[in-house]
Amino acid sequence: GAMAPGKKITARIKRTLPVKGPQAPTLSELMRWYCLNTNTHGCRRIVVSRGRLRRFIWILLTLSAVGLILWQCAELLMNYYSASVSVTVQFQKLPFPAVTICNINPYKYSSMKDYLSELDKETKKALETFYGFSEGKTKVRRSVDEWNSTGSDFFKQIPLLKFEDFSKTATDLRSGQKRKIEGSVFHKDSSIVNSGDSNDIIGFQLCDANNSSECALYTFSSGVNAIQEWYKLHYMNIMAQIPLETKEKLSYSADDLLLTCFFDGLSCDKRHFTRFHHPLHGNCYTFNSGENGTILSTSTGGSEYGLQVVLYIDEADYNPFLVTSTGAKIIVHDQNEYPFIEDIGTEIETAAATSIGMHFTRSRKLSKPYSDCTETGADIPVENLYNKSYSLQICLHSCFQKAMVDSCGCAQYAQPLPAGAEYCNYKKNPNWMYCYYRLHEKFVKEQLGCQQICKDACSFKEWALTTSIAQWPSTVSEDWMLRVLSWDKGQKINKKLNKTDLANLMVFYKDLNERFISENPANTLVILLSNFGGQLGLWMSCSVVCVIEIVEVFFIDSLSIVMRRQWQKAKKWWNDRKRERLGKPPQADNLERQCHDNPVCIDEDLPTFNTALRLPLPQDNPLPRTPPPNYSTLRLETAFTEQLPDTLEVGQH
Repeated sequence: GAMAPGKKITARIKRTLPVKGPQAPTLSELMRWYCLNTNTHGCRRIVVSRGRLRRFIWILLTLSAVGLILWQCAELLMNYYSASVSVTVQFQKLPFPAVTICNINPYKYSSMKDYLSELDKETKKALETFYGFSEGKTKVRRSVDEWNSTGSDFFKQIPLLKFEDFSKTATDLRSGQKRKIEGSVFHKDSSIVNSGDSNDIIGFQLCDANNSSECALYTFSSGVNAIQEWYKLHYMNIMAQIPLETKEKLSYSADDLLLTCFFDGLSCDKRHFTRFHHPLHGNCYTFNSGENGTILSTSTGGSEYGLQVVLYIDEADYNPFLVTSTGAKIIVHDQNEYPFIEDIGTEIETAAATSIGMHFTRSRKLSKPYSDCTETGADIPVENLYNKSYSLQICLHSCFQKAMVDSCGCAQYAQPLPAGAEYCNYKKNPNWMYCYYRLHEKFVKEQLGCQQICKDACSFKEWALTTSIAQWPSTVSEDWMLRVLSWDKGQKINKKLNKTDLANLMVFYKDLNERFISENPANTLVILLSNFGGQLGLWMSCSVVCVIEIVEVFFIDSLSIVMRRQWQKAKKWWNDRKRERLGKPPQADNLERQCHDNPVCIDEDLPTFNTALRLPLPQDNPLPRTPPPNYSTLRLETAFTEQLPDTLEVGQH
């Protein structure tokens, strides 16, 4: 049971040395010990510097360095989720996009006459009342008589009104009588350059069917805009009641719209086009829609190798109030994208050859946490009403349509129907127009929350278009070309074609360079740690070991000292209380002093041998010299002989 000599030395040192390392009894002694033994030079300089000024300068420098480190590391963390953009260009065979073509006029006016007769009569009456315009007095008079006999509550409810001097007094177009108008005024023309004569202000009033005092007044500085907006409002009511099959028959067939077709130098026909019915543009036709599973591609750039079509526009059958321009609208898009022709379509004019050159770009952004985009749209709480891949446009339209159904009880005509809903019309939903205008106003002002919910798609394809126009057909070739085209179309057209009924369109790749724009993480964990290390080394000559040391001393050791002091105080308080009960005097506070000299009594952690030897000795208790152990083994004896000078040095100190 005899203790080994090595352990005896350690035990004796423990008993006699005031260990002031991690077992220091007070925080100030712990901090002093840390500053003398740490790897960071600034802290050591604070303790060993002589003179207050020099010590103050070192404190200032050290705190500045710590501040700079914290600032720089915070910057590194904030910029961790930044991305660098790379652009790669490669030359290759490119897939040809889908090209959707619509006539600007959605339905043949001759086919729509039965549905629109009342609306057209009312519009002509408005033109006559406000502008003295008529197509012949007898014709208009007859239509007014018919109007008075058949009657329509709807047109009475929402008449066109003429306002005087921005006042609330208006003239009703039907009765010609003046009346007071209540309600908040909304100027629908945002870009009024010159309002001109105030008598020109025309508009209409929409009231809440459930509360007739709740009204909104929509005014326009231009009579053209007022009449068109008012016409479209009634037109949508009528179209919402016509079944889809009927509307498809009222619009243009592929034979009506397409006269000739070439792709990649080869002839094509209506079988290469897919019909797509758009609520505002009628029957549209998509070339290369990919519906049959094959997507055409092109291996040569230039106008000769793209899509070339001649379109028959038939201007004579246009609705004069619905559309005021002639031609076609086209949109170039991916096969999985919905063609938002009303938002981003390109207009093609008649009696001209329009060349559209394309540059193809694919873009890919990094999703969270680098940017706020969505991969598939599955994480966005808006149902996709379009049977196509997610896009920001699809999300916004779907979100508005859902809000429309929730608020107004029916769906807006220009967008797809949600499940279980039906399109708004004034017979079933007399309140829908007031509701729609109010809701649309909120949507534009971003009060519906759609712009906050909807996000950009992370990856998308884009075709940048360059348009150029030439007169077509030329004056010298006009005669024979129109005769041949009329002959080709002869079974359907019994007259010679007019050049204002035709439009020539070419869509082609300008070059076969595919641009791929992608985002890559600018930082990795390795780079971040390297940057941290650089900052710590530059300002504090510190490493990871030094950081661990800071955590150990400032958090673990400091906390243990504070807890130990609190425990001692609580223990003393308890003992004193017990003594009071027994009538004994309170115990003298010698525990702290005793432990100050010998912290071993509180903390059982062994000090390291070298740490213990470096600490100063108490004045009243010199360490006795330790004789060399008397081992018989020569190797061990040699080892202890080598240690003897160290021991003696301490003893003689």
